[in-house]
Amino acid sequence: MSTNKKNLPKSVLPIDALDDATAAIAKVKKIPLVQEFSDFIARGNVIDLAVGVIIGGAFGKIVSSLVDDILMPILGVLLNGIDFSGLSLQVKDAQINYGLFLQNVVDFLIVAICIFFIVKAVNKFMRANQTQSEPAPTPKGPSIEEKQLKLLEEIRDSLAKK
Repeated sequence: MSTNKKNLPKSVLPIDALDDATAAIAKVKKIPLVQEFSDFIARGNVIDLAVGVIIGGAFGKIVSSLVDDILMPILGVLLNGIDFSGLSLQVKDAQINYGLFLQNVVDFLIVAICIFFIVKAVNKFMRANQTQSEPAPTPKGPSIEEKQLKLLEEIRDSLAKK
């Protein structure tokens, strides 16, 4: 039983159209830039980076809340009730909100300190794993200088016998 392409419903693609689409995709993948981009995306580093950015965004919200809701009010009380978010300077028509800038500096410092301790812990962990996995160094034979010295002594002794 043969099927005529004209009798197919519009929702069904004929095999030739699928073959053409597959061939077109294969041609596009042969373009060096597309192939390089495809290889770049397929590497695990890009996925790790995306996860890091998402977690970093969530971590930034936590740090902002810590600074805005806990640290800055305590710092304001210690400095006689100064509200840092309200600190500003009026210069003609421009308003300079240096209090918000100070809050952002504190945000940055907290994030930087956290990242420092995380990297420090990871490096310590990596060093511990590296020393455990490395075999003990095997003692080497005599050095090149020692071999040369021995050879020279043998030559000297051989010449002395003649």
